[in-house]
Parts: sequence; C-alpha cells; structure tokens
Amino acid sequence: MSGFTFQMIMHCYYSGDKNTVDKLHVEHLVDDEWQELKLDIYSPGFDVFIYSILSCQHMFFRNNSTEYGLSMDSAEALITIITDEHRSMESLHAEFTGKLKKGTPDKEKVKSITARVGLCPATINLKEIEDKKISVSYVDM
Repeated sequence: MSGFTFQMIMHCYYSGDKNTVDKLHVEHLVDDEWQELKLDIYSPGFDVFIYSILSCQHMFFRNNSTEYGLSMDSAEALITIITDEHRSMESLHAEFTGKLKKGTPDKEKVKSITARVGLCPATINLKEIEDKKISVSYVDM
C-alpha cells in the first residue's frame, strides 16, 4: 500500500490595518477536485487535523505580518502533506502569499515571519518531519 497526499488551500480577506479576518474560504483536494472544506461532526479527523495546522500557521502569518507593519488586503495559503500508508507525515509544505496594501516586506522581515510561522503550537507539536518547508511571500495589490 502506498501513502497519501493531502492538500488544502485557504483564501482570506482582511479589513483594517491589523489584518483582521473579514472572510475566510478553505478548500481541500478530494479525488483530484477542489471542494469546499466543511467542518462538522462528520468531518474526517485527519482533515480536521490538517486544517488545525493550516489555521494555526495562518494566525502566526497574519499576526506577525501585522507586527512588522505589513497590512494585507488578502492572502492565500496552500498546505501539502504527504503521509505513509498509516497517515504518518513524511512531508509538510506550507506556502503563504499576502497581497499587500501597506508596508515593505524586506528580506529580514520575511525571514523572521517565516521562522515564526513554523513556531505555531500546532506545528511545533508535530513529530520531527524531515521534509518540512514553510514559505512566506508578499505581492503588491
């Protein structure tokens, strides 16, 4: 038996200068088709687990962006997790892209924010994953 690939994409829109979440939409890949993620009592536990990682990392992304004076109109995040046949994580890649309305994301700020995203509680409580990559970038509106 081979492993599994899980992906979720998040689209978030903000209001104000503190990156306050105004609207959030999350989809996950099911049978090669993007579907809206609906969390309820029937949601598979592993989907909820992946969403918790994405949500936690997103909070650290937007809060640290705010701390560095980077005000965003919106952001997109993609998380890709590859597991073995027992759903033990072998790879975790997360990409965050913010659409800036104010601020300058110099190299040191982006490096610091990227490191901080990896320190969110959901991420640091994972077992050691050899292939773990988190990236943060910003584009102008």
